[in-house]
Amino acid sequence: MTNDLNTLATALYARIDDELKASPWLAPARPAVGIAPRLSDAELLTLAVMSAVLGYTSERRWLRRVDQDFRHLFPRVPQQSGYNKRLRAASSLLISMIRILARDTSLWSDDVWLVDSTPVGCGCSRETAKRSDLAGWAQYGYCASHSRYFWGLRLHLVCTLGGLPVLFALTGAKADERETLRDMLDTAPDVTASHPGQTIIADKNYYGYEFEHDLAERHLVLLRPARKGEPERAGAHLFKPLRQVIESINQTLKGQFDLERHGGKSPRGVVARVLCRILALTAAVWHNDLTRQPVKRSLIAYDH
Repeated sequence: MTNDLNTLATALYARIDDELKASPWLAPARPAVGIAPRLSDAELLTLAVMSAVLGYTSERRWLRRVDQDFRHLFPRVPQQSGYNKRLRAASSLLISMIRILARDTSLWSDDVWLVDSTPVGCGCSRETAKRSDLAGWAQYGYCASHSRYFWGLRLHLVCTLGGLPVLFALTGAKADERETLRDMLDTAPDVTASHPGQTIIADKNYYGYEFEHDLAERHLVLLRPARKGEPERAGAHLFKPLRQVIESINQTLKGQFDLERHGGKSPRGVVARVLCRILALTAAVWHNDLTRQPVKRSLIAYDH
C-alpha cells in the first residue's frame, strides 16, 4: 500500500463507512423524513482530516481547494455553511472514530502512557474575552512551559510514546490537571480495564498522596519528577527525555495541525475543530502503522 494523501483519504473513508454500516447508531441524528445529505458522514470526516493534515484553518479556502483539486474524491462539495453545521453536529462521531482507529493500531497495547495539558488560545484581546460566546468556559491561564499567559482552554491529552491519543479532554485554562485526569479515566473505564498495570508518566503538577492512591486503586503506576523538598523518585532518569516526547506530540498538534488557530467562535465550534485535529493525528498514526512506516507520527507523506 502506498503512503500518500490520496491513499490515506481512501483508506480512512472506507474504514469510517464500514464502521457506520456496521454501527449506524454512531451517525449524527437526522430527521427520518427529508432530503438526504449529498455528502455522506464518512466523506465529511475524511474532508475534515484532510484539511487538518494540509494545514487549512479557513473552511471557505479549504472547500475551494477541494472543488479545484479533489473533485475525483469528493464530487459533491458542500457549501461552507452546511459543512460547518454538519461538522459541529458530528462531535460524537468524531470521538467514536478516534477511539476506533486508535484500537486498530499496534500502539494501543503500549504499556506506557504520557499525560500533559497544553493551552488552546481562544482570543487575544480583552474585548474578545468579554464578548465571546466562550466566556465562562474559556479562562485566563498561565503556560509554564512557554512562560506566557493566555485566554482560552486547555487540551488534556493521554497518549502513547508513539503519539497515539488514548484519552483527551478540553477544559477551562484553570482546571486542575489531576481532577481532569481522574475524570478522563472515569469516563473510559473500558480503556483502563484493558490496560492493567499501565505506567503513566506525568510532570510535577500530578502530585498528592490521595491522587496517587486513587491511581494505584485503578492499577495504574504514576511516575513523575520530585517536587521541591521531596526525595528523588523512581524513574527520575526517564523524565527529561520523555518530557521532550510529550512536548513534541503537543507541537505536532500546534505546529502541523494549527491547534491554536482553530477559529472556533462557539463552544460547539471549538470542540468540533479540536476533535478534527485529534482525529487527524490518530488517522496519520493509524495509516502509518497500517503501512508499517518506521515513524508512526510522521506527516511528511501527507502534508502536501
